[in-house]
Amino acid sequence: MLRVGLTGGIGSGKSTVSSLLAQHGAVVIDYDRLARDVVEPGSPALDLIAERFGAGVIAADGSLDRPALGALVFADPEALSDLNGITHPAIRSLGHDRESAAGPDAVVVHDNPLLVEMGAAAACDVVVVVDVPVEVQVQRLTTLRGMTEADARARIAAQASREERTGAADLVIDNTGPQDELASIVGGLWDELVSRAAAKAV
Repeated sequence: MLRVGLTGGIGSGKSTVSSLLAQHGAVVIDYDRLARDVVEPGSPALDLIAERFGAGVIAADGSLDRPALGALVFADPEALSDLNGITHPAIRSLGHDRESAAGPDAVVVHDNPLLVEMGAAAACDVVVVVDVPVEVQVQRLTTLRGMTEADARARIAAQASREERTGAADLVIDNTGPQDELASIVGGLWDELVSRAAAKAV
């Protein structure tokens, strides 16, 4: 098994790279999905979040009110740190369970926007970072996701810096070009990952 850590800042195109790798045959573990799964109603993590942040972050149906929680944590580094302290261990545990279900010959991609922040890069055989300049992130978030520029910059600032991510990378994908160019780059990346998996298996 080859463990691949895939990360990139919000708006970098990491999710597109992830879906292209899945098309090539990678087993993708989507950490955005894990982050939702660990805070399902009745989960220990959701109970801890309510205890720390109050009943105002729980919706009428018992689910997590993400916008309400986001409003609290993205403007307050200490609150964000507390939230991460609750969710990250649960996410790591669930990611490990999903990886264990993959076959021994699989290329397993841990698609994790917070790979660096969670200290999870060290557990990967290869770390791939999808990289674009901050101004490209802001432009994509405002035009494609309808965020205000202030919201976009706050989301970017809440994540690891470009330098922190690329410093942890074994391979960096520059995603400032057109979509068809990215597909070609990911095809080359897949060949490289398959080669590394074969070498590890020997």
